[in-house]
Formats: sequence, C-alpha cells, structure tokens
Amino acid sequence: MSLPKSLCILLFLLVLRLNDSSFASNDEVTSLLEFKKGIKNDPLGKIFNSWISDPSTTCPSSFHGVVCETNFVISIVLDGLGLVGDLKFSTLNGLKQLRTLSLSGNSFTGRVVPALGSLYTLQHLDLSGNLFYGPIPARINEVWSLNYLNLSNNNFTGGYPSGISKLQQLKVLDLHSNRIWGDIGELFYELRGVQHLDLSNNSFFGSITLDPGNVSLVSTIQVMNLSHNNLSGGFFKPELLQSFGNLQVLDLGNNALIGELVSPFGDLHNLRVVRLGNNQLYGSIPEELLQGKVQLVELDLSGNGFSGSIPKVNSTTLKVLNISSNHLIGSLPSSIGNCSVVDLSRNMLIDNISVIESWEANLEIIDLSSNRLTGNIPNLTSQFQQLTSLNFGNNSLDGTLPSALATSPRLVKLDLSTNKLGGPIPSTFFTSTTLMNLNISGNQLSGSIPLEGSHASELLVQPSYPALESLDLSENTLTGNLSSAIGNLGRLQVLNLAKNQLSGVLPTELVKLSSLEFLDISNNNFSGRIPENLSSNLRVLNVSNNELSGRIPDNLRNFNESSFIPGNSNLTIPSSQHHHESHGVPDQNSQHHHSSKFSVRVAIIIASVGAVLIIAFVLFAYHREQFQDFHLPSGFNGQSTGRDVKLGKFKFYGSSEPPPTSLSFSNDHLLTANSRSLSGQIESGTEIVEHVGVTAVSASETSARRSSPGSPIASSPRFIDTIEQPVTLDVYSPDRLAGELFFLDGSLSFTAEELSRAPAEVLGRSSHGTLYKATLNSGHVLTVKWLRVGLVKNKKEFAKEVKKIGSIRHPNTVPLRAYYWGPREQERLILADYIPGDSLALHLYETTPRRYSLLSFNQRLKVAVEVARGLAYLHERGLPHGNLKPTNIILVGADYGARLTDYGLHRLMTPAGIAEQILNLGALGYRAPELATATKPIPSFKADVYALGVILMELLTRRSAGDIISGQSGAVDLTDWVRLCDQEGRGMDCIDRDIAGGEEHCKGMDDVLAVSIRCILPVNERPNIRQVVEDLCSISV
Repeated sequence: MSLPKSLCILLFLLVLRLNDSSFASNDEVTSLLEFKKGIKNDPLGKIFNSWISDPSTTCPSSFHGVVCETNFVISIVLDGLGLVGDLKFSTLNGLKQLRTLSLSGNSFTGRVVPALGSLYTLQHLDLSGNLFYGPIPARINEVWSLNYLNLSNNNFTGGYPSGISKLQQLKVLDLHSNRIWGDIGELFYELRGVQHLDLSNNSFFGSITLDPGNVSLVSTIQVMNLSHNNLSGGFFKPELLQSFGNLQVLDLGNNALIGELVSPFGDLHNLRVVRLGNNQLYGSIPEELLQGKVQLVELDLSGNGFSGSIPKVNSTTLKVLNISSNHLIGSLPSSIGNCSVVDLSRNMLIDNISVIESWEANLEIIDLSSNRLTGNIPNLTSQFQQLTSLNFGNNSLDGTLPSALATSPRLVKLDLSTNKLGGPIPSTFFTSTTLMNLNISGNQLSGSIPLEGSHASELLVQPSYPALESLDLSENTLTGNLSSAIGNLGRLQVLNLAKNQLSGVLPTELVKLSSLEFLDISNNNFSGRIPENLSSNLRVLNVSNNELSGRIPDNLRNFNESSFIPGNSNLTIPSSQHHHESHGVPDQNSQHHHSSKFSVRVAIIIASVGAVLIIAFVLFAYHREQFQDFHLPSGFNGQSTGRDVKLGKFKFYGSSEPPPTSLSFSNDHLLTANSRSLSGQIESGTEIVEHVGVTAVSASETSARRSSPGSPIASSPRFIDTIEQPVTLDVYSPDRLAGELFFLDGSLSFTAEELSRAPAEVLGRSSHGTLYKATLNSGHVLTVKWLRVGLVKNKKEFAKEVKKIGSIRHPNTVPLRAYYWGPREQERLILADYIPGDSLALHLYETTPRRYSLLSFNQRLKVAVEVARGLAYLHERGLPHGNLKPTNIILVGADYGARLTDYGLHRLMTPAGIAEQILNLGALGYRAPELATATKPIPSFKADVYALGVILMELLTRRSAGDIISGQSGAVDLTDWVRLCDQEGRGMDCIDRDIAGGEEHCKGMDDVLAVSIRCILPVNERPNIRQVVEDLCSISV
C-alpha cells in the first residue's frame, strides 16, 4: 500500500514540474513579444522576421539574438542592428533567468525606467551607443549580480546615483560620452573590485587626492580613463598611486589637474599607457617614466607646465613620447630608446641639432619645432630608414640643405621653415618619390628653383607625377625664372613662392596644375601675362607686387582686386572687380518723395557728427601732448626673446601713448574691417579660422612674415598662418586690466593682474574679435577672445546672457569659464578652456603633407553624430548655436571627439553684430535661406539644422561650402550640386573618393546624404535637431 502511494506522489510532482516549465516558456515568449512592441524600425528585419509566436516551441531560441537554457531565456543580444524605438524595460520582468542584455549600437531612445532594477539575475548590461536620456535610475544598483555595466555614448544626464557599492560583482563600468556628473572622490569610495573604469567625456568633478584607506578598487583596477572631465586639484597621493599594482592604462588628460608629478610610478610594474596631457601639471618629469623602471609604451605629458631638463631616455619599451608644449629647457636627450614617435616641440630646448645622430634608428616621426636649436642639419637618410615626418621648423639652424635628406625612402613631410639655412636648394628635393609636403620657407636660400629634375623622376621612377602636393619656398632670396618643369608637379595643391627675387614670364605650364588650390607668387619680379585657364580649384590667389601686364584671365575675375594689386601697374583690372563698400545709399530716382525737411534733418545730423569728431580729435591730440611721457609698467620689459614667433604678452599702455614698436598690436588695429582679410587674400569668402594663426598687421613693409611651422595649417590654402616677428600684444588701456573679472563656475581662480601678465599667443580672428591662447602662472591654459569694439550689449544684458552660455556643460561643447568687463569699450573679454586639437575644417581640407590621415567614413559619421548631439543639447537649453561651421568644430584626441565652440555668442551682441555674423555665414555658405530674406535676421534652431546639413555634405564630399562646382547644369554651389546629383540618381558622384583610401560604397553613405538633404529643406519642412540625431544614430555601417 505504501509503494503505490509514494509513486503517486512522485508522478504528481513530475507533472507539476512540467507544467511550471511550460508556463515559464509561455511567460518568456509573452515578455519578448511585449518587448518587441517597443521596436518601431528594424531595417535589417532581424527582429520582425524572427520574433514570431509559435505554440509548438517550448523556448523562443528561434528569436534572433535570444539564447535559452532549459526553456528559460538567459541572453538577449541585439547589437548593431540599427533598431529604432522606445523600449519598455518593464516587459522583461517575466524573464526570470535573464543574465545578458546587450542592445549596443542602435538608436533606442527614451528613459531607462527603475523597473530595470527588477532583473535581479542580470550579469551583463550593455546599452551603449543609443539615444537613451534622462537620469540613471538608482535601482540599477539593486542588480547585485551585475558584473558588466556599459551605458556609454548616450544622453544620460544628472549625477550617478549613490549605492553603487552594492554591486560587489562589478568588473566593468563604462559611462563615457554622456552628461553625467558627480564627485569623483565619492564614486571612488563606493566602487568595489572594478577592473575597467571609463568615465571620460562627462562632467565629473572633484579631486583625486584621496585617502588610500577607503579606496578598495586600488588592487583590481586595470584601465582607468577619467579624461575630458572637470577634475581639479592635485595628482594622486604617492601612497594611493603605488597601490594600483594592476593598473595598465591611466588616462587623465584634458582636465584641470594641478601640481607636481612626484608619485612613485616605479612601483607600477604593469603600467603601459600614461596620458596626462592638457592639464596644469608642473615641476620636473619623473625619471622613472623614461628610464625603464616602468615598461611604458606610450607617454603623453603635452600641454602642461613641466620645466627643467629632459631626463635620459633608457626605456626599451617606450614607442610614443609626447612632451610638447611645456617649459622644458636644456639639451636634447642623447638617446630616445626604441621610440618611433618623438614630439619635443614648443619647448625651450637649446642644443646643437647634431645630437640626434646618436638617436636610435626606429624613428618614424620627429618634431623638434619651436625650440632654440642650432647647428647644421646632419645627413639622416642612412640612419633613419623608417622616417615619415621630420619637423625642425622655427629654430636657428644654419648651413645648407643636405641633398640626401629628401631621398629618405619613406619621408612624406619635411618642414625646415623659419631657420637660417642658406645656399641653393638641392635638386633631390624635387625628385623624391614619397615627399608630399615640403616647407623650407623663411630661410636665406638662394639660387634658382631646380625643378628640371622632377621630369626625369617622372620618366624613370613614377608612372605619372611626383608625389609633391604642397610646396612652400616663400621668404627666401631665390632668383631666376620659374621653370616650365613646374608643370611636372601635377599633384600640387599649394604653391607659395612669395617674397623672393624671382623674375621672368610665368610659364604656361602652370595650367597643368589642375589640383592647385593655393597660389602665392607675390612680392617678386615676375612680368608678362598671367596664364589663361589656371586651376578651377583655386581658392586663394595672390600675384600682387610684381610687374605683370595684360588682362586678367576670365576664370580669375572672381578674386578680389587685392589678389592683383598693389604692383602690376600694367595689369588691366575690370571695373567689376573693384569692390566698394555699400552703405545703403538709396537710388536717386526713388528719392522724389523725400521732403526738404528730411534733407535738412540729415544735413544737421551729419554736421553734428562731424563737429563731434573734430572735437574728439582735438581733445585726443591735446591729451596725447599732455601725457606723451606717461607710461604705465607693463609687467614685461621689451619683446619676447623666444623663438616661437607666435608668442607675445598681454601688455597695456596709457591711452595717450602709442606702443613702442610698429609691430605692436592694439585692439583697434586688430579688429578693423580690413584686418579681417589676410593681406587681402581671403576677402573673397574664406574666413580666417579661429584656433589657428592670424596675420599681424605691421606698419613696416619690410617686416618679415613667417608661416608658423608648428602648425599643419601653414600648408593649407584655407588656413594661412602668417605671423610677424616676435611681437608684444599691446592694447590701449588706461591701466592694466583695471576692470572686473567674473567667473562662471568654481573651477578657476586667478586675478585680472595675473591675466594681464599671461604670455599670449595669437590663435585667430573672426567677426567677433581676436582669439588668444593665454598661459597663467599656474600653468592653466585658456583661450581669451578679445571682442571687437561696438560689438556687445550693455553690461547688465551682457552679464545675464554670458551666464546662460557659461552654464553649458556637455562632452561635445567647449565651456566658457569667465569674462572680463573693463572700464573702456574695447575691454570686453570672454575666457574659455583651451582645447588642444584642430578644427574639422583642417581635417577635411588640410593639404599634404597631412598631419592627420584622411577621415574614414566611420570617423566622419562619428563626428556628425557628436556635432548633432552637442547641438541638440544647446537646443534643449534654449540656445541656438548661431555660428555653426567646420572652423567652430574642434576634433580632440586620437578618437577625434567633436567639440563645439563659439556657440550662443550672438546673445552677447548688438543687432548690428548679429547681422554681421549672419552675413559672414552667408559668405561662407552656412546661412539658411530664411535668414537671407529676413528684415532683422536672428539665429534660430532651424537655421542651425540647415548649417549642420551643409556640414554633413562637406563631410561626405570633402568640398567646402563655398566651392563653386561646375556640372552639367552649369556652375552651382555645394548644396545645389548635391541636390542635383541626388535628383539625377548620381548620389555616389558626390562622395569623396578619398574616404579611407577608397572604401566601398555603403548604404550608410546614402543615408547620411539623405539626412543632409532633409536638413536644407525649406524651413517649414526641415526636421528639428532631435530628429536629425535619431536619423544619424540609426545609420549602421
């Protein structure tokens, strides 16, 4: 009797178990189908075609991306499918055994709801690369089994919720590229056992000088990336740093860390990468970083305030050494170990260049520019067989050019500009099969240009043209004719022969240079006619100060007359080429209705204004006479003796006293309408770029103008870097910054006096004013924009608006930090972080030798997404950018993170200033059509979207917005050309042929093209920025 009863009980339990399993399977399928409802777009059909209910299956393992185990769903992986939707995470609560949820690389949006914290079995959660927004729910810290959490590349905002200490199994925490903030110290104290920590590109703040007793991740952390945040204070305490025994990668770059680097790196035996660039660190460089005690592969200490001499480099593992832009002095190191990249530029090193003959042979890139090096250039060809880039520019090297230097088998870039080199140019410089960029400007080279050898090279070595794309021989003493062999350099895009003693007739072979974008032969003795049919790609032309004659060719008549004069007295300039400023004088035929009373009023007004000006002039003359000997101390005596031609000081003089040298700057000198052109070369449409060099207006015609060799922009026709001899940046003021300095956050603290004493470097000029790079005594580096006279609103309105702009904090924007309001109208300054990097315009249009490789399509798409995200953040805060263009987009770091600059400045301007800004946008091709027709145009959200659409077209085509393109329908601008190509089914014709060296056409390119065209639709059809972000993020590659 007992045996049958036991069997009955067992059978009952078995049936119950089977029923539970069946019910579980049904619950699993139901949960997945409910989850599927949140997916609105499935471009690949992976979900819509496979997530279908099937009563015959006990486990939905046939669902794409779903993995089951014993009839329970344990994993959902839907990475990179281009899915779009607003997910309801609460629908997953029915998945009782779910361990992995990975949705990265899609375009899911919406908030992550607290219900996600109910998935207690979850171990791996990856929501990266989507459009999720809002705060991170605190209940995520209740998923105690979580060991992998990746929420990077979204739009999460707010502080990271406390309680992460509950996640004791967590090994990977990746939150990079969001808008998350929080005290880094508090987060460190809560983390337990994390191995990989990436919080970069957020807004974390606080200090890392923590007490090691309460930081429990020290023994486990392997990768720590806290770069691009707002961290301040000193470096890790020695006792804390030496506890990071397993640390392999340490990246704290682009913060505001300050202090000496005295920590015991020698104890970190696993450390391989240290990136501390662009902080405010100072003192000596720790020897253990360079002498093999730490087996580093990469060391980046650039953009700080390190001083002293460079320690001996004994490391056998170090491959990349970047200690540029510091205050290092002394000699060059006698050895650089096994490094392949060495950048010691922009320091104050004093040595003979021959020291590098003792360096090891593995070098590929050497940059020693902007130091104080002397001596003759040694023959490096036989020693450095792997060398691709050599930059000795802006030093004091003398002697002659070694003929074998340009025959190095892999050399692509050679920059020896702004030295004291003499003698002839060796013919080998024009027969190289690899050299793409040659800059030997600003020397004392003599003789003719030996181009004849370039033809022999073409016949014997190459199937087509020599590789040379950029040639700058300006500011030497070269003589003779320009040989017809110039036509053999068929790949040339930049040709600068200005300020030599060349003569003769210009060879007709110049027309063979079909890729030429920049041509400057000014200040020579050329005669005869300008050749017909020069390159249709020319963007910059200067033939002034020669002896040319005849008529200007038809295809050059779009250039301003300053491209041809002064000089060339026998050159016929058509009347249509003379540009006169229009001040809105009405046509005489329309004036009959004006009454004589109105005329009288006008006469009275004009007379009054004239009288005021005369009185002001008399008072000024009297004041100057009375105080001509009055001179306030400047803080710096004399001019800078440094070799860096771009450096100067902020220096202040009494308003009655002229600066002591014709090379001095004043705010008035810098910001006149004429000074916004570059010797008249770029008035036809290309605006001088901020973050690059700018012309220093000199009263002396004989003052030498130098191309800044430290900048790749010197070789580009769109980014001309002409700088005078070492200058002092003088401004007229009654006292040294006697006004008020206001800070927009608590991350900085210094006085106006400290700012007035800061060494300053001219970076560029725009319609707003002139931009400087200023280095405070503390080592902190800022950009200082000196606003033009008459541009800004009154103090009360200015303060109100600048505080709004200063509140912007986003990984894809450059924050304002402070502003200065002086007692005089020309003393209006705004201060922002100095972001090391170059503009998108440079990356797109830089000519060879390129400092950067061409952007791949993936990189261009990433830039597009990040620009759109930055713009979306501005719009969410109610702030149009107002001045969006590639020169106001800075690409930072090896991953080319995009940062927007100059946003919202129209809010500080008078109506006249706003109108001028919009007019400049129109000249450059980024102004929305509705702004062109508006009576009082003001920046708007939809106008920003239009400008973004134009930039997307530039990213795809690598053509400038201002380009005039010849097509089947005649000459059109970029937007019309792209539209026509799309309408005619020739969209592929628009795509840049050089994308990543010839990537195959992909659907993603078509998708970006479609988004760009939607962005330039009429304003009532144009999408908002949020739609654009979603469209771009939905593009899969």
